[in-house]
Amino acid sequence: MPPPSTLISKLKVALKLSVSRLRMTQQRETALAKVNRRQMAQLLEQGKEESARIRVENIIRQDISVELMEILELYCELLLARIGMMEPKECDPGLEEAVKSIIYAAPRSEIKELQQVRQLLVEKYGKEFALAAIENSDEKVAERVLKKLRVEPPSETLVTLYLKEIARTYGIPWGQTPPSTPPPEGGDDDDDPSTAIVVPATENPPLLADPKAAELSKATPPREMRSPINIAPPSPSTENVHPVVRLPDPPAMRPLAKKVATENRKPAAAAGGTRSALDDDDLAKRFAALKRL
Repeated sequence: MPPPSTLISKLKVALKLSVSRLRMTQQRETALAKVNRRQMAQLLEQGKEESARIRVENIIRQDISVELMEILELYCELLLARIGMMEPKECDPGLEEAVKSIIYAAPRSEIKELQQVRQLLVEKYGKEFALAAIENSDEKVAERVLKKLRVEPPSETLVTLYLKEIARTYGIPWGQTPPSTPPPEGGDDDDDPSTAIVVPATENPPLLADPKAAELSKATPPREMRSPINIAPPSPSTENVHPVVRLPDPPAMRPLAKKVATENRKPAAAAGGTRSALDDDDLAKRFAALKRL
């Protein structure tokens, strides 16, 4: 394999320097954007909305600039990874978009290392190739690069969205929907987990099929059944202004009584018509035995 040419070696070094410089610049611009966002939050808190709308355009332009540098950094890394494909005189179709995008965007950037990469690319592929990239006559420059480099003011919708996001981040009550009407105080009892649930004693039918069941029927359940768990509702938020904790209803006594009655009736059902064959004396003896218990 022949050694790489001097131009390719210089281009490789310039690409590495460009990647490092682009990353450092992105970090610096991101830090400045945080400071500017804090200042926008102070303006919104002071009620200076018009001033904030004008100054927030600088933050939008900073974000667009950072996004453009991210794209150019990716293109530089792509050329570094495929530096061996740049040996021929003609540009490889797989690298044409990256090369022309860098040639188009480098003059509009303040990164000197990136401008050096541009000069080496122009020297490598010729002036006609560079002119086609600058004018974008063959439309090989990436559309997202063209979009980031357009000089036009941001739309009102974008400005409003930026201000809302800044206000939300710093806890400023600006641009939020008013809270909904609180629920009425005399609402349903199900909304309150600590509301008493009254279970009348008359709901339990008398069970005379078995002595034990009869004793159970005499037991009086508590008049009030309260939830054993008392949980405080969560703190209100913009999504849930009036939070309410809902707990499942406590089990009622009636299903339990029905279960006991069903179990006690099973022997009688299995006996068929035996119960109907009992005479009055046998019934009297059974009731007398129950009374003695």
